[in-house]
Amino acid sequence: MAAIGYVTREGNGFKGQLRTLSIRAEIEITPNPRKSAGTQPDYRVTSGGVEVGAGWLRRSETSGNDYVSLSLAAPEFGPRRLYANLGRAAGQDDEDSFAIIWNPVD
Repeated sequence: MAAIGYVTREGNGFKGQLRTLSIRAEIEITPNPRKSAGTQPDYRVTSGGVEVGAGWLRRSETSGNDYVSLSLAAPEFGPRRLYANLGRAAGQDDEDSFAIIWNPVD
């Protein structure tokens, strides 16, 4: 599992940076105020005011813990979406620090 960024909890959302070999972007993951159906995302992911993804609250079947599942898309990523989860950052004691853990589909 590769971390492709780090965020910290800020209020009801998260703020941090998406980092890959070729991309460095500040991102915000904020609650979706217009959610009106279960299939709609719980969060919107933006960078520089541009929406680049969405997030859904999920519950782990093994641990029963809640987490955020992300789907990211931007021209810089090519024709495919990036899928990731917010998880506890390795070596962090801060309960408000999270890693964006890449979840490759292939």
